[in-house]
Parts: sequence; C-alpha cells; structure tokens
Amino acid sequence: MPIYLDNNATTNMPEEVVAAMLPYLTQVIGNPSSVHRYGRMSRQAIDDARVQVAALVNAEPSQVIFTSGGTEANNLAILGSCKKWHDAGLAIAATEHPSVIEPAEMYAKDNGLLEIIAVTDQGLITVDALKKALNEKTKLVSIMLANNETGVIQDLKPLIEQAKNCGIWFHCDASQAAGKIEVDIKQLPVQLMTLSSHKLYGPRGVGALIIDKNIEIDPIIVGGGQEKNMRSGTENIAAIVGFGKAAELAKSELQSRTELLTQMRSQLEEGLNKIPSVRIFSENEKRLPNTTLFAIEGIEGETLLMQLDRKGFAVSSGSACHSSKIEASHVLQAMGVENRIGSGAIRVSLGINNTSADIEKFLAAVNEILETLRPNLSLEVN
Repeated sequence: MPIYLDNNATTNMPEEVVAAMLPYLTQVIGNPSSVHRYGRMSRQAIDDARVQVAALVNAEPSQVIFTSGGTEANNLAILGSCKKWHDAGLAIAATEHPSVIEPAEMYAKDNGLLEIIAVTDQGLITVDALKKALNEKTKLVSIMLANNETGVIQDLKPLIEQAKNCGIWFHCDASQAAGKIEVDIKQLPVQLMTLSSHKLYGPRGVGALIIDKNIEIDPIIVGGGQEKNMRSGTENIAAIVGFGKAAELAKSELQSRTELLTQMRSQLEEGLNKIPSVRIFSENEKRLPNTTLFAIEGIEGETLLMQLDRKGFAVSSGSACHSSKIEASHVLQAMGVENRIGSGAIRVSLGINNTSADIEKFLAAVNEILETLRPNLSLEVN
C-alpha cells in the first residue's frame, strides 16, 4: 500500500467525521435559510459545528464565520479589512502562504502600501523586523502561526503586542497550527484568525475566519446575507458539520496526537541525519510536531520526489501550492537559502495514520534511491 506523508497538503477524514456528514448528504435536505423543519435542522447543525470550531481555539461561537476554506478566509481577512479604510497600509511576513501574499499584492497594486516583514535564516520574525515594516499608514499585520513548509512556529505574543501598541490589527493564519498544537485566541489576542478544515482531518472546501467581536470588516462575497452578512452563499452543511466534528476530535485528542507525531518525527530526523550532506531546515527551532523539510546536497528535489513516488511514498517539494517549480520556494528564499540547496527541498508531513514502520520504510527507500543516484556515496541505512 502507498504511504502518505503529505499531511500538510491535506489529511484523510476519520470514520467519525464521515459518519457525522452523511445525514446531511443524503437525508437532511433543507436550506439553512428556510423556516420549515428541514431548514431548522440544517441551521441547528451549522450552529452546533460553530460551537465545536470555536472551542478548538477558545473563541466564542459568534466569532466564527464559515468560508469555503483557508484561502477564502485569508482573502476575507486581508481584503475585507482593507475595504474599511482608505489607503490602508499592510505588513505581511515574507514567508506567508500565497493566499495571504496574493490578495495583499492585489490590494497594493492600486494602493502601493504593502511592506514585507523580513525573517531570520531560521524563518523567525523579530520585533525589530516588524517595527521596520510598520509606518503611519499601517492598519493590518498578517503573520502565520506555523509555516506550512518548515513547520516553524512563530512567537507571536511580542509581535501582537507591538501591533497593539501601534493601534494596528493583527491577522494570524493558523491553518497549519490548529489541531497540531494548542491554539488559544485569548492567549494570542489577534483580531482575525484563519482556520482550515482539511488540515486537521476534516473535509476539503470549508474553513473559517475568527473575527474579534470589537471589530468590523466588509464582506468580499455578497448576495445572500449568510454568515452574518459576512459570507453570502448557501452554506455547505455537510462540510461544515464535518469540520465541526474534526475540530472536536482534534481538541480531545491533541495530546495523544502530539506525542505520536513528535515521536515519529524524531525517528525520521534521526535517520535523515545519518545521510551525508543532509540539511534539515530550522531543525533546532520550535516546529510543528509533524513537519520536516530537508534537502540533500547535490540531489534535485523533484528527482527525489518522483523516485519516492515510484516507490509508493507521497511527499511534497516544499509548499504543495508550488510543487511544480524547480527552485527554492519563496519561504526558503526569504530565509536566505541558496537555490542549489533550496531547490532540493523535500517536505515530509506526518499524520495520525502513519506508523513507526512507515518511517523505517521511508528511510530505507531514501537510502536506496541515493545509492542509485550517488553510487559512490557511502550511506548508513537506518
């Protein structure tokens, strides 16, 4: 059987999530906006899911706005905020996901008010770097909690405090973090937080934007008034229900999942470090328990990826959204990684369905491939 090691791209839904969704795919057919019994049943299912998703990040249910996914939630956070102001200034981290970078660039194309926050060679943002990116027009800062490629977790508290002191709103894309590490919006008091269902074993095509009760942003999709007029369009009830169930499971199983993933990542990296010329990016920084981004000098990432695919392993070359580019990702470029190394980056993102045996097989496969690609290299097989 193929071994799936690309869980930062998307995850597999457990049976409990599928079972929760099924009635809303086959039996409960009402539109949530309808006042009849079927409509009320659908509305109640959405309200219940809103409670579950809010609980995952210690928010209030009224703060949860369901979207079609993390990408839409990021677009709503960026563009919906900017619509509130005239000539608003934005500051975003150099290592953000394209769903933050591109709407910010789109807004800046007409306004020219986008600043990029530099990161260290480990992918971290300092308070000084944030200060340098701020000016008198800055209204919104967007920095992700955990990076989708390196897994690096930002220390957001001092950055949030700096923005607050300047009267600036803070948006946090927590798509990769929620469900893998504890995320508490009361401990990280941002005005806007993005969540994505399919990153935490829920269905694809649904996400959420958590909005502080003390702020208002403008919608970017209009024409129906759903989600408190913040996101028009008939709700995807089954997906929302699945998101809610996945969030509930992620919260209740967080400790056991973290322990499992941390143990397997340690096993993986111990084996990788036995390979000559291997580099694990941000190895000594605080990272997601499931994520390892590595490169082997002299080995092209796309070549290694395809060889692994032939052997039945699904991994990614950097961000899944850029998997076709044979160059260092924008994340690694921002960290100052040379293209000859960065272009070889392979991301392994473990999931709760993986096992220690999967890791052993993966390491053996990598070594077998390298023996073919670099026959003169002496490799120690884990």
